Amino acid sequence: MKDWRLLNAILLALVLPFTCQAQSAATWSIQGLTTNSQVQSAGETNYFRNGAMVSNQTAVVTMDYGTQNTNSGEVVAEGEVTILDHGHIWRGTNFIYNFNTGEVKSATFKTVQGAFSLAGGNLSGSTSNSVYTAYPAVISTDDYARPAYTIRAKSITIALGDYFEAHQATLYWGKTPVFYFPYYRRSLGQHPNNFEFSPGYRSIFGPYLLSAYNWYGNGMLDGTIHADVREERGVAGGPDLKFHLGDWGQAAFSYYYANDQHPNDDGLNAPHLSENRQRATFNYEVDPRTNMTVKVVGNYESDPLVVRDFFEGQYNTNVEPNSYAEVDQLWPNYELNLLTQPRLVDFFETVERLPDLKLTGLRQEVGDTPLYYQSESSAGYFKRAFSDTNTLFYLTNVTLNPNGTFSTTRLTNTPADNYSAARIDTFHQFSIPETLFGWLNVTPNMGGRLTYYGDVDGPQSHTNAQLRGVFNTGMDVDFKASQVFPNVESQLFDVHELRHIIQPEVDYAYVPAPNRSPSQVPQFDYESPSLRLLPIDFPDNNDIDSIGGMNVVRLMLRNKLQTKRADGVQDLLNLAIYTDWNLHPGTNKPWSDFYTDLEFRPRSWITFSSSTRYDMANARWREAIQRMVIQPSTTWSLALTYDYLINNDPEFQTYFGQNIPGHNLIDASFYYRMNENWGVHIAEQYEAQYGGLQQQVYSVYRDLRSWTAAFVVRVTEGPGQPNDLTVGLTFSLKAFPRFATGSDSDRPNNVSSSSTLLDPPTPYSY
Repeated sequence: MKDWRLLNAILLALVLPFTCQAQSAATWSIQGLTTNSQVQSAGETNYFRNGAMVSNQTAVVTMDYGTQNTNSGEVVAEGEVTILDHGHIWRGTNFIYNFNTGEVKSATFKTVQGAFSLAGGNLSGSTSNSVYTAYPAVISTDDYARPAYTIRAKSITIALGDYFEAHQATLYWGKTPVFYFPYYRRSLGQHPNNFEFSPGYRSIFGPYLLSAYNWYGNGMLDGTIHADVREERGVAGGPDLKFHLGDWGQAAFSYYYANDQHPNDDGLNAPHLSENRQRATFNYEVDPRTNMTVKVVGNYESDPLVVRDFFEGQYNTNVEPNSYAEVDQLWPNYELNLLTQPRLVDFFETVERLPDLKLTGLRQEVGDTPLYYQSESSAGYFKRAFSDTNTLFYLTNVTLNPNGTFSTTRLTNTPADNYSAARIDTFHQFSIPETLFGWLNVTPNMGGRLTYYGDVDGPQSHTNAQLRGVFNTGMDVDFKASQVFPNVESQLFDVHELRHIIQPEVDYAYVPAPNRSPSQVPQFDYESPSLRLLPIDFPDNNDIDSIGGMNVVRLMLRNKLQTKRADGVQDLLNLAIYTDWNLHPGTNKPWSDFYTDLEFRPRSWITFSSSTRYDMANARWREAIQRMVIQPSTTWSLALTYDYLINNDPEFQTYFGQNIPGHNLIDASFYYRMNENWGVHIAEQYEAQYGGLQQQVYSVYRDLRSWTAAFVVRVTEGPGQPNDLTVGLTFSLKAFPRFATGSDSDRPNNVSSSSTLLDPPTPYSY
C-alpha cells in the first residue's frame, strides 16, 4: 500500500472544512500527487494518471489513475484508492464513486468501524442512508496484518456508526474454523460483555484477586459487577450502573460493600472502623432546556477511610466529597442557582444548605452610560455541622528532632458545636472601565453588601437576628505593551522572531470595618485556608461571612515571550510575579509573601514550570514547586518534580488551626517504549526531609495482540505511614479499553484498588 495517498487524503480532509467556502466558485479541486502526475480534460471528462486527488466540499478521492465526469459527478478510480466521504475512510481497489449522490462501489475494500476492521469485496452503498453491503467479508478486532482470529462471512451489511450484520459467518482461530454463526449482528455503539481480572499481592491485603464483569445492555443501561477477594481482609464487591436516559439525561450509581476482617491492618488503629464497610455514590445530570442544568450528587461512606482503603486513587483526588442537588439557569445577563446540600455522613464537616437560592447579575452595561453593574443576591437556611469524630486523627504530623530522628503524632480537632441560621444577602457593585491615552486601562468600582442573619440556634449558643452592612471600593489599573524583534533567531531554543509582552497591574481594594466583625456573625461561607493568594475583589471574593476591614494593594507584573515555531505562535516564556501590600496591616505584616508563577518552553517538547512563595520578612522559602517535562516523541518521556513546603510554620498553624506537616519531595517519572510489544515505566518519590524513598512504582507493559498486560510493583514507606508492598498484574482488552492510555503515570495508587464507572482506576496499558 502506498501510504502517501492516504496521508494526502487525511491532510486534505483536515483542511477541507476551512477551504470549503473558498471553493464556491469552483466545485472541484484536482491535484496531482507526484511529479509525474498527468491530468487531461476532454469535454466533461477528466483523465488522471500516476496519482491524483479529486475533492469537493464533502469528499476526497485519491487514486493511481482514473476518470471523472464533471456533470454526473461520477469518478472511476483504479489502482490503489482511498475515499474520505463525510468523515469515513474507505480503502481498496477499483472504486466507482459519485460525488453528487454519495453512491460507492468497489471490487475490494477495507474500512474501520469502532474497534472492528472490515474487509471484503463487491462493496455497494450510499451516503444517503449510510448502509452498505458486501460479499464476501472478513471481520476482526486484532490489529495485525495477519490477525489471530477472524469472522469470515458470505455477506455483510454495514450501517456506518450503528451496526453490522454478517450472514453465514464462521469464527476462525488462525486457519482453523471454531464456530459457525448463521446470523451475527454487532452494535457499533456499545462494547461486548467481558470479564476483567487483576491478581496481585499487597502487604495490608495479602494475596488478592479483583474481578469485574462488564456488561452492556440495550443502550439505556450498562455497568460492572465487582467481586473482590483479599486474603487478609475478606470479600467485597458491588455494582456500578450507568443509565443513558436520552433527553432525560445521564445517571450513574455505584455501591461497594466490604466484609473487612481486619480494618486496622495498616497499623493506624483508627477508631470507628467496623467489619461492615460500605460506600455508595450517585450522579445524575440533565439539561431540560437551553442553558438549564440539573445535577444531583450523592456520596455515602460508612467510615472516613473506606475510600482510602479500597479506592485509593479517588481518595487522593477528593478526601471529603460533597452531596448536593443543584438547578442552574443562565440568561444573557442573569443566572439563577438553587443549591441544596445535605449532610449524609457525620464524620466530615459540612455546611448544609437547606436550600440556598442565588440570583447573579452578570456584569452588564447600564443603558448608554459608561457605568457597568453586577450583583449577587441569595437567601437560604444554613447549618454548620462539625465532625462528630476525630477525623484529623487520620492525618500525621512528622517532626524533625534535633538529633536527626523523626517523631510522628496524630493531629486532633477541637470539638465544636453545630449551629444554624437563616441568611439573606444582597451585593451590588458599579464600575466604570475606561481606557486613558489609548493604552492605560483604569476600572474604579464601588459597591455595597447588606446581610441579614436570623436567630442562631445551637446546643451551646444562641444569638438574636442581626443586620450587617459592608461597603467596598477600589480600582484596577493595568496596561499591556509589546515589542517585536524580527531578527532574533536561535536554533538552540527554536526561536524565530520574538515578541515581548509586558503587563503591569495594580489592584486596590478598600473595605472599612463592617458594623459586625466576622466573630460576631455565624460562619457559613468563610475564608478557606489556602497556600496561594485569595481574591481581594468582589464578587470573586465570595467569603460572605468572613468579610472584615481591608486596605490592600495587589501588585502584579506579567511578562511573556512569544516566538514562531512549526505549530504556529508559541509562548517561549510566561512569568507572573505578585504580592500584596497591606496599607493598614494591624496584626498582619505590611507585605505578604512574594509569589511567582513561571512556564518556560525552550523547545516544543520541553516544558519547565515553577510556582514559588517566598517569605520576605524572614528571608525564607515557604513553598516551591518546580517541574520539568521532556517528551521528544511517543517513544520516551521524562518528568522531574521538586515539591517543597516548609514544615510546621507558626503562621500556617495560626491560619490553618493545626500544625501543617511540610515536605521536601523529589519526583521522577520515566517512560520508555522499547518496541511495538514492550514498554516500561518507572516512578520514584524521594522525601529529602528524612532522606528516603517514599514511593516507588515499576511497570512493565506487554502487547498481547488483542490484549495489553502490565506487571506493576509499588513500594511505599516512610515516617507516618506503614511500609506497603503491592504487586499487581492487570489486563485490558485493546479493542475495548475502559481507561485512558498512560494514566498509570498520573494515578499509580490504583494498582490494587477496585474500579468504578464513576471514577475508573488506572490501566497499566500503553
